[in-house]
Amino acid sequence: MTRTELSLTVDAPLGVVFSTVADIANFSKAVPHIEHVEFLSEERTGVGARFRETRLMGSRRATTELEVTEYVRDERVRFVSDAGGTIWDTIFTVEPDPDGRGTRLVMVMEARPHKFVARLTTPLMKRVIAKAIAADLDAVKAYAEAAG
Repeated sequence: MTRTELSLTVDAPLGVVFSTVADIANFSKAVPHIEHVEFLSEERTGVGARFRETRLMGSRRATTELEVTEYVRDERVRFVSDAGGTIWDTIFTVEPDPDGRGTRLVMVMEARPHKFVARLTTPLMKRVIAKAIAADLDAVKAYAEAAG
């Protein structure tokens, strides 16, 4: 298993930050590399919401199906996907910043490879994945601060 954890402070209200990461319509607007989102369920947010996301990763397009498996409004949301022989389990958590300067956003992604090739390649990709996630969080921060 590979675990990546990143956090940052967003100068925006907690509800705005949560809505930016938990509502895929907002998240896809915030993250410029996301080119298309197709909902696969009636639910658009909350537990049971399923969608297919297409994003540009370097010079390639990657499409992934994700499902919201945990949702506590203004606290945390969890997305899970099975792609490339790996279970990708991502939790976004929001809380008031301890310094009172906005909202603390924490993202934890666990990658659990379940196929042989993925067991070899997933740990090698950790640095690239962390860089991509950091870019997503920076985009979320900019979007939420503009909206907040």
